[in-house]
Amino acid sequence: MIIVASGKGTRMGSDIPKQFLPLGGKPIIMRTIERIKEADNNINIVLVLAKEHQDYWLLLCSEYSFSIEHKIVTGGEQRFNSVQNGLNTIEEDSIIGIHDGVRPLVDIDVVNNSFTHAQIFSNAVPVIKPVESLRLVKGGKNSYFDRDSIVLIQTPQCFESKLIKKAYSQPYNKSFTDDASVVESIGVEINLIEGNYENIKITNHSDLIIAETLFNDSRY
Repeated sequence: MIIVASGKGTRMGSDIPKQFLPLGGKPIIMRTIERIKEADNNINIVLVLAKEHQDYWLLLCSEYSFSIEHKIVTGGEQRFNSVQNGLNTIEEDSIIGIHDGVRPLVDIDVVNNSFTHAQIFSNAVPVIKPVESLRLVKGGKNSYFDRDSIVLIQTPQCFESKLIKKAYSQPYNKSFTDDASVVESIGVEINLIEGNYENIKITNHSDLIIAETLFNDSRY
């Protein structure tokens, strides 16, 4: 599993990058790694971090006695490049999962289903349906938009290693918003599976408050 956590976290408005902020008394990224290993202890972890954050991460690992084995890889300019760097460290044929480091509340069933479906269909991408009403804004005007035709993308997104490496061998394009869009660009149909609504991407302070509440729920 490639866990991407090389962002600066500027939208959080904190001096500390969001992936290192505490959730339940421990850095978010540690909670994310723990959740992935809880799903399947045999999953190998490749953690992608910005070079300037790696010493700080090692200090945190010492401070929190964090001993889950993982490989540290240096991130790139874009998320695309960070995933590329992670992929370059994986040689054997396998199913490769790619997960956002700030999604610590992914359901373990979603993790396992993503890997299982990718083994069958070559890829698997978890999604949820929007609950809010939608309106399409275009040319200064807005109109009703059917929410049943929209899904919201989550991670982990899982792929056969040969497929995802082939997709990431092409140059970066601004249309690559996630790993599914990169794979889709080489003509592969994306297989969608059910995600979980608690699997939020912690981006701002409101997200962190929600995540803290969810984490303290007895189910977590």
